Amino acid sequence: MDSVKLIMISVAAGVRDAVLGVSGVLHFERAKCNVKEVQEEEDSSESSMTTLARRRVQSGKVRSKKENEPNVVYRILQCCALNGGVFWLSILIFYNVLLPGLRLLMEVIFGDSTGLASTMWSWMKPILSCTFSCLWVLPLFLLSRIVNGLWFQDIADSAYRYRRGRPQLLPSLSKLVADMLFSVLIQALFLIQSMVVSLLPITPVGELISLIHLCLLYSLYAFEYRWFNMGWELHKRLSFIENNWPYFVGFGLPLALLTSWPSSYIVSGCVFSILFPLLIISGNEATPLTGACERPLQLFSFVVWISNSFFHQTLRPITQKKSLLESHESKHPGSSSSIIRHHSRSTSSSSSKRRHSKRGDTSR
Repeated sequence: MDSVKLIMISVAAGVRDAVLGVSGVLHFERAKCNVKEVQEEEDSSESSMTTLARRRVQSGKVRSKKENEPNVVYRILQCCALNGGVFWLSILIFYNVLLPGLRLLMEVIFGDSTGLASTMWSWMKPILSCTFSCLWVLPLFLLSRIVNGLWFQDIADSAYRYRRGRPQLLPSLSKLVADMLFSVLIQALFLIQSMVVSLLPITPVGELISLIHLCLLYSLYAFEYRWFNMGWELHKRLSFIENNWPYFVGFGLPLALLTSWPSSYIVSGCVFSILFPLLIISGNEATPLTGACERPLQLFSFVVWISNSFFHQTLRPITQKKSLLESHESKHPGSSSSIIRHHSRSTSSSSSKRRHSKRGDTSR
């Protein structure tokens, strides 16, 4: 009974921290106003300086503005304008204004009594919808995914630098790239897993398990920016979510419910892109509640196993080719590769002998 109570408290704490993303945005806005006030005071104090001193102070101040000025609110407004004002609004206008207007115009021109307008509209509507999706929705969707990814990273880095200072990334570049690729693969497979479990025969159970998957996935999305800047590797991030799953289920619950409400995948993506920056700030400001449940919820284990198998199958032929090449060279020293290496060594030795002979001639 106590464990159930702790789980419910942890879920409620996650929901509370997720909703407080709006207050985090207001906090950044107040910080921006404070920075402007300090800069105005510095400008007024610079009037009594000499010209050379004023230039030095201004050059240093320009650098500090570029490094410390928070641009979180501006990026959030850009996300809202692109995904809500351009993308979502264009879809609403096309399907709710343009298509009904064309249908009404055809009925006025041809008349509805003969049925010609209905017949023409039955084949015109799919063509117009397909054309709109191919020429506008799909290109804008792909472009918005790329732009949103850059803006999300900018928001997360600005929030992290303001709260915790300089990011502490992974030590080596190869480990950094491998961690990013592995993380993207696991997230994609986990999203597919959430869609598969929603198809269970018992509909309420399948929808509940799928909702839990989305909550954990959105929490991983939001906290991954912070943990990545802290230098956490992927296995540590996943184990932390699985061990403290009640909090992260509650943290991702509001966004999961809001994105599950639209029937269209495109509209759901627009809702996600508008609200996700707030979740990034909430994840940067939040302190996860740990120790609510002793048993981890290992939902990532299957996709981690698939990802490991995929990478092993991909890298195994390369290692096998290297080992076979080395063993072939050791057994057959007259092979082409060994001949090339021997030829390169002989040419280098002959060139060194020529240089030595030339040096001897000059000395004589």
